[in-house]
Amino acid sequence: MARVKICGITRSADLRAAVEAGADAVGVIADVTVDTPREVDLADAAELVAEAPPFVTTTLVTMPDSPSDAVDAVRTVQPDVTQLHGEFEAEELGYLRSETGTKLAVAVDCEDADRARKLDSAVDALLIDSTTEAGAGGTGRTHDWEATRELTRELRSPVVLAGGLTPDNVGEAVRIAEPYAVDVASGVELTGGVKDHTALATFVRNAERSPEVVQ
Repeated sequence: MARVKICGITRSADLRAAVEAGADAVGVIADVTVDTPREVDLADAAELVAEAPPFVTTTLVTMPDSPSDAVDAVRTVQPDVTQLHGEFEAEELGYLRSETGTKLAVAVDCEDADRARKLDSAVDALLIDSTTEAGAGGTGRTHDWEATRELTRELRSPVVLAGGLTPDNVGEAVRIAEPYAVDVASGVELTGGVKDHTALATFVRNAERSPEVVQ
């Protein structure tokens, strides 16, 4: 059974729906350099994070220009986890962790296994995604789950599977890739930034009821 993160929360109603569905984590997207309907400003992100109940992990998803910008964003939003997109080195990630005190997850493109290996010891989790050239997620594209499974078995860090996941395919994705967690944004939406509460609940249920992992 994989843990579930519902990402791209923009409304209180969607946050409550994710919590009621049993999601383990929620994500808010702020201070990013790409155009996405799921972005909120830092003040709204802070309000959404503050609304999350105890034992639901809150995540700030951000693409800062520099580690210091990331520190400023984290101090404003005060999430449990910082999910970082962009080309940052291990030393910069260490600075971010020490300055913020949050857990750190870093997004890595599914075709860049070498970078995942390089950052393995510098992060608390690695998010394997189908990213854009700018390093952003939310593409709605799946990737090679079997390759992700092999990487998952090699890495020390927990692996979060993202990219094109939906209520219909998440069970199969969990069975094949064997991730620590799965991450969904566009796959459970009515329109950009607005969640489909029925799809959201089905996604959580299917991720938790996935078939036994093939050895």
